[in-house]
Amino acid sequence: MAAYLLRRVLLIIPTLLGIMIINFALVQFVPGGPIEQILAEIEGEGDAFAGIAGGGNEVAGSNDEGVGRRGLPEEYIKELEAQFGFDKPPLERFLNMLWNYMRLDFGESYFRSISVIDLVLEKMPVSISLGLWSTLIAYIVSIPLGIRKAVRDGTPFDTWTSATIIVAYAIPGFLFAILLLVLFAGGSYWQIFPLRGLTSENFDELTLFGKIYDYLWHIALPVFASTIAAFATLTLLTKNSFLDEIKKQYVMTARAKGLSEGRVLYGHVFRNAMLIVIAGLPGVFIGVFFGGSIIIETIFSLDGLGRLGFEAAVERDYPVIFGTLFISSLIGLLIGILSDMMYVFVDPRIDFEKREG
Repeated sequence: MAAYLLRRVLLIIPTLLGIMIINFALVQFVPGGPIEQILAEIEGEGDAFAGIAGGGNEVAGSNDEGVGRRGLPEEYIKELEAQFGFDKPPLERFLNMLWNYMRLDFGESYFRSISVIDLVLEKMPVSISLGLWSTLIAYIVSIPLGIRKAVRDGTPFDTWTSATIIVAYAIPGFLFAILLLVLFAGGSYWQIFPLRGLTSENFDELTLFGKIYDYLWHIALPVFASTIAAFATLTLLTKNSFLDEIKKQYVMTARAKGLSEGRVLYGHVFRNAMLIVIAGLPGVFIGVFFGGSIIIETIFSLDGLGRLGFEAAVERDYPVIFGTLFISSLIGLLIGILSDMMYVFVDPRIDFEKREG
């Protein structure tokens, strides 16, 4: 197992390198770079795309000597290019970025005057909170429901619950989030939950119990909106895993010995059936953490990593874009290794060394 883990860890390096190369190359062709953003703000356009007539990161000069494409002095534009590092060739900029990342130096945001790592640490608790609660609730609901559906396979209960969760899975996350806001956050119906944010403005003045209640009050709708799609996958996965195990010979042998149905189900079937479900826990969390956080955080005005990445992409804040991409990719790859370790923890009979051989 140790040799397998070592290979997986070493594989992280070329994987991260490939991810960064592809995304860095793509960014070079995206119009509206940070210099264009600044020039657009200077001219009061508010949109860098309005004056783009070619490349994204390069600012071309006009035919007038000493005057830039937007009528600004060419010296000023060159100063901006030097300030953002665009006076260097793309390959040199990429190699400098990799060298800095090796030293855990992710640079400073172009427009926020704060280091990228501080930004990530500031926003991460919101995304982790959303991901943990969503994953926990999904497992608490889906596992018992999946077991119940397996035991009552083919009954009306199985049919209508399957229809319900499939319909819920088919609803886009952003549409369901908006529906929750309209119904329960002061839209056209009830004002039960807050419209935005993770805490109230007077959060620091509340008692301990008041802080817990205020936090849960704010997180309820975002968590529900990000969890609804996970119910279908986990429930059906649990059901199918239990059905596969129930049909095996050892289950019939246990029943023939006179064991109760509960003893057979939870004493013998549960461990084997839950292998794939429990081992997939890290993957489910990372899926909620990165997959749905952008939409949910934006709709509910939660200041997390998803919203940070979205705003950085809009502003062309390259240090934040590449820093969050590097960190999120690294976390995703480490979670993949953790998922494999979970398989071994749940069932020690699994040996990845023999499987590779």
